[in-house]
Amino acid sequence: MITKIYSGKVRNIYKHEDINKLYIETTDRLSSFDKHICNLEGKGKLLNLISVYMFKKTRYIIPNHYISHNENTMVVKKCTPFKIEFVVRAYITGNTKTSLWTHYNNGVRNYCGIDFPENLKKNQKLDFPVITPTTKDFEDVPISKNEIVEKNYMTMKDCDFIYNKALELFKYGEFIARNAGFILVDTKYEFGKDSDGNILLIDELHTCDSSRYWIKNTYNNKFANNLEPDKLDKDCIRDWVKNNCDPYNDKIPEIPEELKNKTLESYRYFYEKIYSMEQYKYFYESI
Repeated sequence: MITKIYSGKVRNIYKHEDINKLYIETTDRLSSFDKHICNLEGKGKLLNLISVYMFKKTRYIIPNHYISHNENTMVVKKCTPFKIEFVVRAYITGNTKTSLWTHYNNGVRNYCGIDFPENLKKNQKLDFPVITPTTKDFEDVPISKNEIVEKNYMTMKDCDFIYNKALELFKYGEFIARNAGFILVDTKYEFGKDSDGNILLIDELHTCDSSRYWIKNTYNNKFANNLEPDKLDKDCIRDWVKNNCDPYNDKIPEIPEELKNKTLESYRYFYEKIYSMEQYKYFYESI
């Protein structure tokens, strides 16, 4: 019998026969507002496949924990995670209490140690990507780079290394998204150390759960007309929840099936687009 050692918002972690490895199961659970929202049947497998694709493609930037996979489960190298999520943002948006737009709209101009100018609009592109970390716990709390070091989450040397790698990963994610017809709006990265003290990328990578994607060719028109972008992630469910309850204090109402289906189909569409790009590339490399 495989022993479960951790159950997170979306993933379950199990012991492996090899003490240097773990099994990570990506479930169908959908999480937001620091809680479980609903289940999307088949979501776990799709997210796992997207992460596998991205992990394989980004090893030239930083090593990661991926070893092998089957359906919605990965075998990974065992690491000690840093208790920080590194969120990289290229646009100011969002509707959760850790979102940049939520704080900015409430008058905050210094967020996670970063100064932001006046008169930014929701969904506006920033001058350059920024990193806005949060603590990784039952409740995510924004934190600055200096606070990460001061509170002993990691050393400045490790923090500098991770900041640089997070921006490199984001640049690659933007490239993949742009060529598939999407905008990588923001995403989160997690890192850990293996038994030899090497920093590895862990958890998931550039999925529609950990990232916010918009449709590229409709963004400019939507933004110019103060309309919400066409979204390719769980934001449509987050928007519905926020409009129908106080998600941090109320019980989450039953999510409409059409919204769940729309979100799942957007995940499938994203995977099929990046996968078809890869097949197209291989075809031309073979002739």
